Amino acid sequence: MKVIGLIGGMSWESSAEYYRLLNELTRDRLGGLHSARCVLWSVDFAEIEQLQAAGEWDRAGAVLADAARALEAAGAELLLICTNTMHKVADRVAAAVSVPLLHLADATALAVGAAGLTRVGLLGTAFTMEQSFYRDRLAAHGLDVLVPDAPGRAVVHRVIYEELCLGVVREESRAAYRTVIEELVARGAQGVILGCTEIELLISPADSPVPVFATTRLHAEAAIAAALPD
Repeated sequence: MKVIGLIGGMSWESSAEYYRLLNELTRDRLGGLHSARCVLWSVDFAEIEQLQAAGEWDRAGAVLADAARALEAAGAELLLICTNTMHKVADRVAAAVSVPLLHLADATALAVGAAGLTRVGLLGTAFTMEQSFYRDRLAAHGLDVLVPDAPGRAVVHRVIYEELCLGVVREESRAAYRTVIEELVARGAQGVILGCTEIELLISPADSPVPVFATTRLHAEAAIAAALPD
C-alpha cells in the first residue's frame, strides 16, 4: 500500500473523519487487522482562517506547500488536502512536490458523473460557493453547478465556521440546511455536493430529497483506490 499524506487540521474535526474513513476502507479492502499507511501534517486552523479572511491566499498556499514538502520527506507517495476550500491553492501545493496530489473536486465530479447527473447544487464555505476555483473545476467535468442565494450562502458559511468546525451539531442548523437544499432542488438541482468536509457531520442522505455527494468520503475512496490499485 502506498503511503497517503494528509494535509489536515482545517478543521481537525474533518481530518479525524478522513483518518477514520481511510482506515475503514483499507480494512474493508484487505480484511483482518489491516489499516491505512498514512502520515498527517495538521496545521493550526486559526492561522489559516485568518489568512482566508484577509484574502492572503499566497501566504496560505505557502503554509500548505511547506506541509506538502514535509509529508513527502516523511515518505508520502500521494497527497490529499483535507478541505475543499483550500483547494484554491491546490496548484501551488502540487507544484511543491514530486508526488501526485489527488484533487477533491475531481473525485467528486467523477462520482456525480457516474450517477448520471449533470446539474448539482453546491454547499460549502463562502469561498467555495462564491469563488470560481471550485465551481470551474466541477464545470470542467461537464457539470452545471448551482449555489444557494445570498441568505442561504450566509447561513451555510456561518454554521461551518461557528459550529461544525468546533464540533457543534445543532438540529436547528440541520433544518436550515434542509431548507437551503430544498431551494436548490426547486431550481433544478439533481443532486447536492457537500462541498465542505465538515458538512458531513450535519447532513446525511436522509436530509435531502436528491442524492448527496459526501466529499470527504469520496476523497478518501479515491485515495484508497490510488494507494491500493487492483
